Order: sequence, then C-alpha cells, then structure tokens
Amino acid sequence: MNELSKETSPYLLQHAQNPVYWKSWSSDTLATAKNQNKLIIVSIGYSACHWCHVMEHETFEDQEAAQTMNQHFINIKIDREERPDIDAVYMKAVQIMTGRGGWPLNVVCLPDGRPVWGGTYFRKEEWVETLEQLQKLFESNPEKMIEYAEKLHLGIESLNLIEKKTNTDLGHEILETLLEKWTKSFDHDFGGMARAPKFMMPNNYKFLLRYGYQTNNKELLDFVNLTLTKMAFGGLFDTVDGGFSRYSVDMKWHVPHFEKMLYDNGQLVSLYSDAYKLTKNPLYKEVIEKTLNFVSTELSNNQGGFYCALDADSLTKNQHLEEGAFYVWKKEELQLILQEDFELFSQVFNINDFGYWEEGNYVLIQKETLEEIASKNQIESHLLQAKKKSWEHLLYKEREKRSKPRLDDKCLTSWNAIMLKGFVDAYKALQDENYLEIALENAKFIIKNLWTEDGNLFRNYKDGKSTINAYLEDYALLINSFIALYEVTIDEKWLLNAKQLTDYCFEHFYDSEKSFFAFTSDLDEALISKHYETEDNVIPASNSVMAENLFVLSIYFENSYYEKVVQEMLQNIIPNIDYPSAFANWMNVFLHFSEQNKELAITGKDTKHYIKTIHQDYLPNIILAGAEKHSLLPFLNDRFVENETLFYVCQNRVCQIPSRDFELTLSELKY
Repeated sequence: MNELSKETSPYLLQHAQNPVYWKSWSSDTLATAKNQNKLIIVSIGYSACHWCHVMEHETFEDQEAAQTMNQHFINIKIDREERPDIDAVYMKAVQIMTGRGGWPLNVVCLPDGRPVWGGTYFRKEEWVETLEQLQKLFESNPEKMIEYAEKLHLGIESLNLIEKKTNTDLGHEILETLLEKWTKSFDHDFGGMARAPKFMMPNNYKFLLRYGYQTNNKELLDFVNLTLTKMAFGGLFDTVDGGFSRYSVDMKWHVPHFEKMLYDNGQLVSLYSDAYKLTKNPLYKEVIEKTLNFVSTELSNNQGGFYCALDADSLTKNQHLEEGAFYVWKKEELQLILQEDFELFSQVFNINDFGYWEEGNYVLIQKETLEEIASKNQIESHLLQAKKKSWEHLLYKEREKRSKPRLDDKCLTSWNAIMLKGFVDAYKALQDENYLEIALENAKFIIKNLWTEDGNLFRNYKDGKSTINAYLEDYALLINSFIALYEVTIDEKWLLNAKQLTDYCFEHFYDSEKSFFAFTSDLDEALISKHYETEDNVIPASNSVMAENLFVLSIYFENSYYEKVVQEMLQNIIPNIDYPSAFANWMNVFLHFSEQNKELAITGKDTKHYIKTIHQDYLPNIILAGAEKHSLLPFLNDRFVENETLFYVCQNRVCQIPSRDFELTLSELKY
C-alpha cells in the first residue's frame, strides 16, 4: 500500500493499493518535491467520477505507468470534494492551457507547485509518453519550463481580477437585458438549456422562477415548469427510489451520468418545494417526497449527518463494474416482473425507441402525463397513478437484489448545509414535521462535530474524525441554512449562530481591497494563487451566498455595514455579467433590492401558526421574522404587545402601522 492508506477519503482509499507511490497534499510532501528537485504530478478526482475510475484502472494500476511516475515524480492524489481550494487553482490552469476542464484533472507542476502542463483523462500510452517528455525537458532545459510556469501563473492570477466599479447607477432594467440574452439558449421542447450534456443548475431556475413571479412573466414561469416537469419525467430522476443524478448526456434528460450527489438533491428539493408552493403540482410533491426518502435511506448516518454521494458505477451479474448497471432494465426482465401490465407500463415509461439507451438497456423516461395515457387507454387517471406506484414498488424490490453503487460516506459541512436547507424548504411546502426534525438533527450534528470551540468550522467528517479547516463555501452555506431554520422555528439562536459565523468570515476571509471574501481562510497555508469564488456553478458561488446572507442579516440585526458590503459586491458583479446563467444567484440577490422586496414581522402568541401558514405560499420577496414574546433582535425591538398578534409590513426599514388582520396582510404581500 502507498501513503493514501492513512487517509479517510473514500476516493483516496480507492487508490491506496495502486503501484503508484501516491502521497496526500501536505507541506511535507511539497517540501520533499523541493528538496529532491522533482516535478510534481497532481491528480484530482472524486469517488463518484466514472472517468476517474477508468484512468485508475487503465493507468494508475499499471506497473509500467507506475514505474515512470515513481522514478521521476512526486505523485499527489487529491479528493476535490475535500480540497476544492486546490482543485479551483489547478482547474483554472488547465482551462487556460486547454480551453476546457473536468475530472479526472491531471497537472504536472514544478517542484514549487506551479503548473506547467495538464489536462483531464489520458490513455496510458499518451500519459507515459508525455511524462517522459516533460522529464527530459526538465533535465535539459528547466529554464524554459520555469518561464512557461511564470506566464501561466500570471494568467491564473489575472482570473482573480474583478474590475471595481463605484457609483454605478444599477437599475433593475439590466436584468431584462440579461434575460433577453439568456432566453435565446432555452430549450422549449425539453426545458433547460438547448445543449448536451445537460446540467440541472438549480440556482438558475430559482432565479427564473422568482423573476417570472415578480414580473408576472407567464412565459418564463411556463418555461421553468416545463423544465422541472421534464427533469422529473427523465431518466435523470430515479422514479423507482427518488433522487437525481448529476446531469444527462442528452438533450431530453434521459440518460444520466448515474452518480447521485448530495448537493444536487438538496438544492433540487428546495427548488421543487418553491415551485410546488406556487403551482401545487402533485408531480413536484412526489419528487420532493421520493428524493427526501432516498436521502434519509441511502445517504444518512445514524448521527444526523448526510453522506456525499453514490457512485455512477456498480457491479453487473458478472461482477464487472459498469456505469448505470444498478439502474437500467432489459425488456425481457421488465416483462417478467410486470406480466400483463407490461404493455401499459411501456407506454408510461417508454420501453420503445424513445426510452432505449444501448446494449439492450432501457432507462425509464416519461414523455406524456399519466392523464394523457389514461385517457388513451380509457381508464381512470387515479387508477393509473396507483398502478405506477405499484410498478415502482415491484421494480424497487427487484433492484435491491442487485449490487448497489459504492457509497462515499464522508460528510462535508457545505453539502450537509445544502441538504439541511432542502429539508427545511420541504417542511415549508408540505408541512411534514418529520422534515423539520431531520433538519434540526442535522444542525445538531454539524454543531457538535464540525464547529470548534475556537469558532472555526471543519470541512470534513469521517469515521468519528473531523478534518481540514473549512472554506468560505462551508461557512456561507451553513449560515444560509441557519437563517432558514430561524424562519421556521423563530428560535433566535439560529440567527445568533449565523451572525457569529458571519463575523468570523469577516475576520478571516474578507478582503476589503477586493470587496470580496477569499475562498480560503487567512489561517490556511497559501496556495500558488488566492481564489475568490464569484461565478455561480452547480453550487452557487460562496461569495454570492455570502451576499444573500449579509442582506438578510443586515435587516434582522439592522447592520448597515453588512448591507454596504453586499452593495459593493453587487456593484462589482452585476455590470460585468456576460453569461447570465453563471451569475443567477447574484441576480437573485440583486432582486432583494427591488421595489417588490418587503419585510414582515409577526409578534404574539399565535406567531408560529401564522408563520407556518405563510410558508405554504411562494413569497420569495419577503424577509420574515417572528416572536411570541419580547425579543432582543433589533428588527423586532418594541414590536411585541401583550395579548395581541400583530403584523408589521415594512420596506427599506420603514414599517406601516401594525395590522391585526392576517388575510389583509397576506394580500399586501402577494402578487
């Protein structure tokens, strides 16, 4: 075994028996490279990554490849989920060098860590040949490599430059201009963007749903609902046991890249919960319930924590690892399970050319609603709904006999926070108390295991150990989930926790010159370049989440400095947006400053009842606070009156005369 046998990351442990002398990233490893004057190979992946496994099997398990790597290089293996800071820096380098990125991510660096060459997946022959050429060049002409590394390093640093704007008059008409550009890439047949592969990007639809709602844009709302419906119908969503895969390789959300990630499912539950509140579409409720059942059953430990992911690959009957083996079906297999119902099942789930994948395998996908299929077959739609449920139960029992995908059982703070908020948002929409209990248990798990007495967070929890100093992503998303917990419990300890973590971020992450927060704490060892995460991706940028947090906390705590920082961040981001889908969460924060945004304070003994009622409505433009007694929260100061339930509607820190009429108050808030 190599040194990775000492690690806890499932991804690193998968490589512990490779003949490559892998080391983990550490100051000792980097010092060894400098002392021995050896080039460094940095290879980055994650446990659910299919092509990472392929390259491991073809190359890193191969003796010839290992010999080349061991003889000339210091070899470092990194789990990108544990170390997004390292991944971000080297991803920038590879994107500059090749114009694209992805995983596995493989970089060759000088002994000081500066990259000189890189790419993603390589076949063994190309990999070995390239390494040998790089080693010869390093021996014969190191100055040439150093010169290139310096130029590349300048390129990486330039990506951190954000043009500072001051006194820009930002009007909300800029959003109309951006939306006009964005809509040109919409897929009006299957929803989402008109390209493949197709990623779900929940923060995109969170913004589009809100913007459509606040501007009464029916076309936009219809597009969001088309997207959510087609995603739920697609093979991307596991209709048998709930949960979404990471993306689909095609335009119709059919064939997924089969890994299931916690962060996707947490955000999608929040998104479908919002959409359900607006539409009351029973399909969305089904998606929420199935997904949360999947997370509770397959991605939860017995301490309240959530695991990271299920692998894309699983073992076939022949004990061969194949992508999607656990999820796909042969026609003959389905005929045997479903018997006389097979023909009707085939209409619902397209056991035909539309639902065919490859090598005799079908991935279940719906094309039409159950109502349409019921009408064609002259049966009651509720009977077809019952049949569908029964079929899914049969397939679930049959599928459980198969070898399950491998589990990545580490718990990451930020991903747990995303899932915590998913449970809170589902509780708001469906009023299922069990969801709130699970969210509270997860919050306790995080506080107990991942928040230290010194005030900092850990990134990772595995096998009873918490490791790695947390990143801005962890703080931002946890603050966000604590605010969400306050909104449903009106327990002010969650806001105080959120504020404590926020102030810690100002102390250790905030760069006042750039007006943004760095991704890594000033207590961490410096990498070759500092990273400021500003583009929203599959997970929204940690800076945009912090901006959202600061806006809400500025109201609760009447903190003008928080608001000033948000405005500075928006001043620097909004005018520079070129590609709207990469800044959707920023645009959502920008909407907080619109005329439609309001605050609502409820005080009195019936506060919780009214809070619960309000949460069933889609009101994305409302900041909500409540108290059943006198509160020390600045926003609620002097608002409590004994034996009264009062409703205060406020805007820009100016409040109307309190009302005692809930229905009238609610009508003022709705569109």
